[in-house]
Parts: sequence; structure tokens; C-alpha cells
Amino acid sequence: MKKTMNETSSKNGQLRSADWFGKDDKMGFVHRSWLRNQGYPDDYFRGRPVIGICNTWSELTPCNGHLRDFAEVVKKGVIEAGGFPLEFPVTSLGETIMRPTTMLFRNLASMDTEESIRANPIDGVVLLTGCDKTTPSTLMGACSVDLPTIVVPGGPMLNGRFKGECLGSGSFNWMVKEKMLVENYSAEDIMEAEIGVARSAGHCMTMGTASTMACMVEALGLTLPGAAAIPAVDSRKKVMAQLSGRRIVEMVREQMNLSKILTRQAFENSIIVNAAVGGSTNFIIHLLAIAGRIGVDLNLEDFDKIGSKIPLLVNLKPSGKYLMEDFFYAGGLPVVIKELKKYLHNDAITVNGRTIGENNLTPVCYNQDVIATVDDPLQENAGIAVLKGNLCEQGAVIKPSAATPELMKHRGPAVVFETMEDYHERVDDPNLNIDENSVIVLKNVGPVGYPGMPEVGNVDLPEKLLRKGVKDMIRISDGRMSGTAAGTVVLHVSPESAVGGTLALVKDGDMIELDVEKRKLHLDISDEELQRRKAEWTAPTPMADRGYVKFYIDHVQQAHLGADLDILQGGSGSEVTRDLH
Repeated sequence: MKKTMNETSSKNGQLRSADWFGKDDKMGFVHRSWLRNQGYPDDYFRGRPVIGICNTWSELTPCNGHLRDFAEVVKKGVIEAGGFPLEFPVTSLGETIMRPTTMLFRNLASMDTEESIRANPIDGVVLLTGCDKTTPSTLMGACSVDLPTIVVPGGPMLNGRFKGECLGSGSFNWMVKEKMLVENYSAEDIMEAEIGVARSAGHCMTMGTASTMACMVEALGLTLPGAAAIPAVDSRKKVMAQLSGRRIVEMVREQMNLSKILTRQAFENSIIVNAAVGGSTNFIIHLLAIAGRIGVDLNLEDFDKIGSKIPLLVNLKPSGKYLMEDFFYAGGLPVVIKELKKYLHNDAITVNGRTIGENNLTPVCYNQDVIATVDDPLQENAGIAVLKGNLCEQGAVIKPSAATPELMKHRGPAVVFETMEDYHERVDDPNLNIDENSVIVLKNVGPVGYPGMPEVGNVDLPEKLLRKGVKDMIRISDGRMSGTAAGTVVLHVSPESAVGGTLALVKDGDMIELDVEKRKLHLDISDEELQRRKAEWTAPTPMADRGYVKFYIDHVQQAHLGADLDILQGGSGSEVTRDLH
């Protein structure tokens, strides 16, 4: 029997965990007695809300390497508020290490989170997150159970340092080839940058996907106010973690489940805030997946309709010049939320029981070069643009704040790479027929094709064009790009090439027209020629025939639906009716 989204962690006023710990029978004996080997006193099992601390710590996830310590801080707050904290691990996703891409395993981590919460005596959940996919994956899983939940973002690193200047982790990665070829960086220079770019605990300090996800959950109302931008090593981050531990106990007693916070209005607020901070395009895929789990009707077009006319307020890399540490010192996300008051649903409830408007009445901006005003923004209409056309019948996206204005309307010949391996093999060939007016087309990097939809859309430009001084050109793919990257890059083309989308049919020399203002992406061939190519197309051999990857390929949805697995849409609630003996 499935539990509905509106049911809470308690039943007739009784804690969910009481079904494990509150019975004076054989099973009550079993559940309590084995946990007693940890030294818990009697009163922990009688009436205290059990708070599950979902920890994405792993030494293979550098951005989350400090979360083991953070869990102890959260536990302190839980105990102070009269709760019983129990930490549990879930699959962690290290963006900089996992192959072929963490996105392949986002849905797996969400399943791990969902089933760990549902199967155990948990009344409320604290999600300890940081690296890109650890936030959406754990939140997706928590949504499918729908208990009281609060998020504690791990926080960004301190600014990177290199030769007296600030350096952005992530953003510098995409410039290494250019720095070495054009600016004559030596091996010693690159080594010095490597050592200084990630010099403290925390996730990327650009407005990449990790920082975007932290801003996303604060804008959704799932963190305490101001949590998103506090650096990982700042003592105020630990204070926030401790206070979050206290608050989750109160949320259980108030029966404040996720579905009470994650309303349509909360999702719209998050879209608006993401546009204003210049957030990652990955935000789209993750928010769509989260909405699908909690049961909120959200579609790709909403991101354009709601967010595309929002001004860019935050001057952070890759859309600007500062980093998250500077953003925090300038006042952080509360300043942005206050500045956006006329655009937001200010009555949307948040985890502290107050509305997002009430939480952000008084923030002060301490540096308007970092956080601009809506009356004098860094850029007008900076949100994500959703493109349509015969090349992307179900949509594609572009991030105007990170693009070159002169390329936002362009027509040029396609230079096609069938796979990432094909790209690496040929891109620097001096005989490649390509110039700055060409359009790079990369196929078979979508959810099914790669598989997992990696962050490769912002491929490096050919060496001969970099040496010529070319800084940007149009790149189109069915993949994603890192939130730390910039460029005139069209992403998330849907349907993808591996399932027979029009992208699969593009040939070298085909003219492609991009017109962002008109939201148009068009392959300039006749309908008859397009149909002829479709008839001749054959699907590529799947990249796996067993295990989770085979399961993923068989069930993953397309990018415009959030790339979740079709069998994971919605939720099963928190009730488990059958016991273990």
C-alpha cells in the first residue's frame, strides 16, 4: 500500500520510529537491543524523534571530504533539541574523479537515499551535500519518501590563488589548453595553479553546479537562511549545521514534510533566483527531476517563461569575475532574494517556518560590484533560454550570461564529431576544415548515448583557432556542460542523437541557424532530405548489456524531462507494512 504525499512522519501523533522502538514485544526488543551496543540510553528510544543524517562524505568525493566532521556538528544540534541522531552513508558522487560521468549515477544515488530513508526508523532527515550531484540525488530520494527534511550544504572552498590573483576551481580547467598554447604557460605555471586552485575543504567556489545547487535549495526554502554561500571552512558554516540539527527536530514535531515546502511557487522562486545568480544549466535537469519526484508540474518551457527575463545580479565566474567567498562577504543569497522581491512568491514557506520574504527582509549588500541591483543589473534578461526547432524538437538550452553576444544570432556550416573519441582524434588536426564561423556538432553524448550525459558540451576549440586568437564559437550537443564553464554552447538537445533525434542526422557542411532572441535552432535542409536521412539511420549499439548501466539505458528519460528513470517518477511514501521477522 502506497503512502500519499500528504502523510507525515507521524501516525495519529505517534512518531514513525515508534513502530520500531516503541513496542514492548519481540520486534521492539530486536530493534532496541542491537542498537544498544552503541551505548544509547533508554530515553533515546522513548519519544525522541529519530533524525537520519544522510551523509555524502567520501574520500573519493573531494568536495565533500569535510562532511564526516559536519555530521558530528549536526548531531550536537539534534541532541540539544531532544532528538536521536543516526548517521547513515549513501552513494557519493565525486564530480572530478568518477568515470564516465557522475550524472550516470545520480539516479542510483537517489535510489540509495530513498530506500535507506524508507527502510529505517527515521522521522526526519538532514541531507549533508556539496559536490554537484550529491544535492539533487539525495533530494530526489528524500522527495520520494516525503518526510521532514532539511539540507545542510557543505559550502564552497576559499578562493583559489595563483601569482597574487584569485583563481576559480573549475573555471581554470577549461582554459588550460589555451593558457599553454596561446599565453605560454609553462609546466611549472600549471603546477602552481594546480596546487593553489583548490586550497581548502569545500566544493568549487565559482557559480558552478555545486554552488548553483546550494543556491537552489536555499531558494526552494530547504535550508536555513544564508546557508548557500558560507565557505566550508568558515566557523559560521558549523553554526548553521548545528542550528539545522536543532531545527529538523522541530520540523518533525510540526509535521513539516517536504511536500509542504516544495510547492509550485517554491520551484518558480528557485528558477528566478537561478537566473539572477547566473547559475548552471545543470540546474534545469536537476530541478525537473526533483519536481517529478515530489509531484509538482514543471516543464522545460517554464525555465524560459519564468526565468529568461530576470536580470543578472551576481558577478561571479563563469559569467563574471568574482568567486563564492566574495559573494558571501558581499551579503550572499539573502541580498539577492531581497533584491528580487518584486519577482518572487514571497509567501512561500521555508524550513524555519517563516516565509522566504520574512527571512530576507533586512540583508545588506556590502559590495555592489559583486551583487548588483535590479535597477542597475550586470545584464538584462540573463536567464536560461529554451530553444526549439527541427534540430531540437523537444528543446535545447543556452546560457546567455555565459555566451558571446555576437554569436547569439549566427548561421554557419556544421563540423560534425560522431563521438567524444572522434572529437579528440580530429579536433587539433591542422587539416580539419573548420574556422571561427563553423558550428561544432558533437553527437552521442546524451543520457542514452554516452551513457549518462557528461559535461562535454563546452569542448575545447581547435588548436589552430586558439592560436589565431579565437576565444569562442558555437558548439551544439546532446550533452551537458560544467557550470564552471562559459561559451556560446547549446546543450541538452532533445531528443538525443542515440535515440534518433535530428542531431543524429547532421552532416559536415550542413548549415545551422541559431537565433537566441527568436528561440530558434534550425538545421537548414529540406523536409524531404530530413525524412530520407531518418529512413537511413540505424541506432548505435548500446554501451552496456548488463548491470546498472544497462538498467539506466533502458529506463532513462530524455533531458527535457530531467533524465530521471521512468520507474522513479513520483514516490512510494514512507510506510513499510511488512516487518523483517
